[in-house]
Amino acid sequence: MQKPSLPRGTRDFGPEQMVKRNFIFDTIRRTFQKYGFQPLETPTLENLSVLMGKYGEEGDQLLFKVLNSGNFLDKIETADVEEGYKKLTPKIAEKGLRYDLTVPFARYVVMNRGELTFPFKRYQLQPVWRADRPQKGRYREFYQCDADIVGTDSLLCETEIVAMLHEIFAGLSINDFTIKINNRKILSGIAEVIGVAGKEAALFVAIDKLDKVGKEKVEEELSEKGLSDASIKKLQPLFAPMTSNRETFENLKDWLQNSQIGMKGVQELETLWRMIRTMGISDKKIQLDITLARGLSYYTGAIFEVKAGGVQIGSISGGGRYDNLTAAFGVPNLSGVGISLGVDRIYDVMEELQLFPENQSVTTKLLFANFDAAGETYSLPLLQKARQAGINAELYPESSKLKKQLDYADRKKIPFVVLIGSEEIASGQLTLKNMTTGEQQKVTAEALIDLLK
Repeated sequence: MQKPSLPRGTRDFGPEQMVKRNFIFDTIRRTFQKYGFQPLETPTLENLSVLMGKYGEEGDQLLFKVLNSGNFLDKIETADVEEGYKKLTPKIAEKGLRYDLTVPFARYVVMNRGELTFPFKRYQLQPVWRADRPQKGRYREFYQCDADIVGTDSLLCETEIVAMLHEIFAGLSINDFTIKINNRKILSGIAEVIGVAGKEAALFVAIDKLDKVGKEKVEEELSEKGLSDASIKKLQPLFAPMTSNRETFENLKDWLQNSQIGMKGVQELETLWRMIRTMGISDKKIQLDITLARGLSYYTGAIFEVKAGGVQIGSISGGGRYDNLTAAFGVPNLSGVGISLGVDRIYDVMEELQLFPENQSVTTKLLFANFDAAGETYSLPLLQKARQAGINAELYPESSKLKKQLDYADRKKIPFVVLIGSEEIASGQLTLKNMTTGEQQKVTAEALIDLLK
């Protein structure tokens, strides 16, 4: 007999966990809707032609490819295998699981642009898949909650993303967090002033590892990838200790004064900071981090990353401005900006910091005990009245001893149980038991509904 198991990097979520996850989903969904975003879903499967080349070479390696149905080796010859997997893959796999929600969103916009109202604001709450090495906070299957605006390059969009992040995390009681912000143009400016313009990929990949491996390892990697000692020396301002946002802005202006694109990035972020303050949002949780270098194969402006304090878990949110994403599908010059929240990591943060509300484990609020056929018949209309009043209620499905039914309520954390025996049926006075305090009281059916709703 085969022992049941789960693929590494995936998880089951039982009822208690799902209630907590739904609390996160509902908080995020309400905030997205408050800011004018509309719901959207895209298929689990996308054509590999849509996915490949959008995430860089490393991202392509992490795509789950789906073998063609039927005999996928039917037309494969020895020569095809000898050419290597990069040549072979398109011949045996035409589809893949979505890697994120942004590229499918861009594909949707291009296919439906004639019917959309621009600027188009959408949110999407769906799972994604990555063939990554599983570890704490990193899964092969996980949910993303995305909000994107396309069809405008207004910095108001970035400002609203910052506002939404503050509201979402406040709603989740995650009060210790940092929104790190950089700009792709600043990174291009850095490459320009140190003399490696046009050879930025190696520089940015190494910079993005700074908080994980440290300065020496980054310099070592850059040297191995061909950067000269002179270029690495000019990079030293990047390694300076983090200061206040104001001081970082001033240092950047001095460092990038001879780079037009770099100064454009600084100006964009200064405008963003000014709009954030005008909106009445404090910048205490916002950090200008010029080492932030994520999503560089498609981000062209602002770059966001959110980390929670007090836990050793990676980023719980990230995003940025992209000007060229839809160009890959034949529609250039359609600027957009978006943010993605990782529900699984947010869940882990809240679990570790014990931030979930205590009553989130409650799905059923009221249980009607079942002693006999007469009690069951008497309870059925009351059960429906309770549900119609918005009370989560259930009737124990079979006649059993009271202890068994109370144990059931206790294990499910049902806070109230109604006991209906012959005496209650005759008098119309129901016995309501509070499972938390153990107290019992007599109430009419109408009073029961009023009390619990």
